[in-house]
Amino acid sequence: MELKKLVQNIRDIEIIGTSDLNIKKISNNSNEVKPGDLFIAIKGEKFDGHNYIKNVIKKGVQCIVCEVIPETKTKNITFIKTKSSKETYSRICCNFFDNPSSKLNLVGTTGTNGKTTCSTLLYQMFSLNNIKSALISTNEIIINSKSYKTNLTTPDSYDLNYFLNEMVKTQVKFCFMEVSSHSIDQRRISGLKFSLGVFTNISHDHLNYHKTFKNYLNVKKEFFDCLGKESRSLINIDDKNSNYIIQNTKSKVYKMSLKTDADYKLKILENSFNGLVIKIDDKEINTQLIGRFNAYNLLTVFSTAKIFNLDFDEILIKMSMLKNPNGRFDVIIENGIIGIIDYAHSPDALLNVLETIIEIKHKENSIITVVGCGGGRDKEKRLKMGRIASKYSNTVIFTSDNPRDEEPESIIDDMICGVDIEDQSKVINIVDRKEAIIKASKIAKQDDILLLAGKGHEDYQIIKSKKIKFNDKEVLTKTLKIAV
Repeated sequence: MELKKLVQNIRDIEIIGTSDLNIKKISNNSNEVKPGDLFIAIKGEKFDGHNYIKNVIKKGVQCIVCEVIPETKTKNITFIKTKSSKETYSRICCNFFDNPSSKLNLVGTTGTNGKTTCSTLLYQMFSLNNIKSALISTNEIIINSKSYKTNLTTPDSYDLNYFLNEMVKTQVKFCFMEVSSHSIDQRRISGLKFSLGVFTNISHDHLNYHKTFKNYLNVKKEFFDCLGKESRSLINIDDKNSNYIIQNTKSKVYKMSLKTDADYKLKILENSFNGLVIKIDDKEINTQLIGRFNAYNLLTVFSTAKIFNLDFDEILIKMSMLKNPNGRFDVIIENGIIGIIDYAHSPDALLNVLETIIEIKHKENSIITVVGCGGGRDKEKRLKMGRIASKYSNTVIFTSDNPRDEEPESIIDDMICGVDIEDQSKVINIVDRKEAIIKASKIAKQDDILLLAGKGHEDYQIIKSKKIKFNDKEVLTKTLKIAV
């Protein structure tokens, strides 16, 4: 693509050198660039792309986007100076793929909890209504029933626009996408056109990155601040921060609630291990999803479907067919023991899952929780998760999650610091996650509930710098089958 076209409508840039260049590819990785590519120098948490400008020039790169131009300039090199390399990178990627987000209905869901479930259920709902749809989520990217693995909740700007363009090529009408706080802050979604932005909720998470809850909240708010007049917003007004989130949005706002009057609402009639029975506009629907938190997810699906004018009766019929994504309140029953695998890795998510179990279990049945916290992440969260797990469980086993470069024993010690004195006798510490699951299975009796929290769909553990194959569901299923 011509450089002139690549940078059109991008503000706050200065081109130093010729703009009469053809660009083959865009890259922010100095190891991958080739002659004819455009290199974006981005300052990240660990590496600064500006330090690699000389290297990419030696590789034959003639055009570089950067925030600081090198003191020693090189002949025949075009520099594009910008205030934000991240922002410019994202917008260049949009232009490179001819702005694919403007050629379909892009629905972005953000919040602390529910992003994956809502996006996946929406993908199911619209697909079941014979509307060609795609999904970009933590679990996977789906285009035309083909699944692609992903390492990020919201992909890199280049990958994101590449996949959106693939959708456009195959006449996809709707894409349902998770929007993480990291992707907003790192400008990965800049330049994308969203037809609808969805806010699920917000609570303590990712403070190792955002430092304070206020920063985290403001990043989420920024997503809605950037929506234009032609966009729409769907907001869970039962969250106490909902009014702040939409304070400055130009989008048309729709509200949903389980507790108060709103544009869209539903009522829970029954909540059991067989699923939720809900009522919408005097119509009863039996669903396969369990728990009050899933009632919010179902309400999001219903509200979005109505906003896009899907047939009311068809929406209700298809709601009964929706299934949880992998690793989200997965229920398996073996030898009379109820096993639950859930991705809950924030205090609020863990509380939601445990409160749901307490609400629907028999009084005489115990809850045994196996839980850990990730290394290299927010330490304050560990205390809260330790307190919640021990308070709402009969027995809790603290174990490893993804310890990364931290010692797992140290992470467990942080979790123990959050346990109230009266709950300390409930706690068992087993560093090895597999051994922790085996121990929990041996403790469990008929009709007890065994919750594995934090890993969900993940099929690995990150220990030091290695990814080791590990899947909670596989281990638990095998263990419960031989449990006595």
